[in-house]
Amino acid sequence: MMGKVVLVPFPFDDLSTTKVRPAVCLTDPIGTHRHVIMAFVSSRTPADLLETDLILNSGQADFTMTGLRVTSTLRLHRLMTVTTALVRRELGELSPRMQDEVVNRLRGLFGLA
Repeated sequence: MMGKVVLVPFPFDDLSTTKVRPAVCLTDPIGTHRHVIMAFVSSRTPADLLETDLILNSGQADFTMTGLRVTSTLRLHRLMTVTTALVRRELGELSPRMQDEVVNRLRGLFGLA
């Protein structure tokens, strides 16, 4: 599942409720409960991008692979772990170029560069 773009219930910051939204799978399923680490995708582009934000631009040739409808922001600092049973639908996947960029940003985030 690594690199797949999926729809999944994502919790609000205060954990009061969830909203089904796109997320990118950062791992393949792990363990007997088949947990996957995922990163939040937003259709909004923040005015002040963080180094952990990656713009998925609808103008790029490989954007259609994602299954997203509009330019979106992959927020690599907004992570969660969920079981694959909670995945509502698979939308698409990141291109190899996008996946390489995700790996580079995660290395920076976790100090693994």
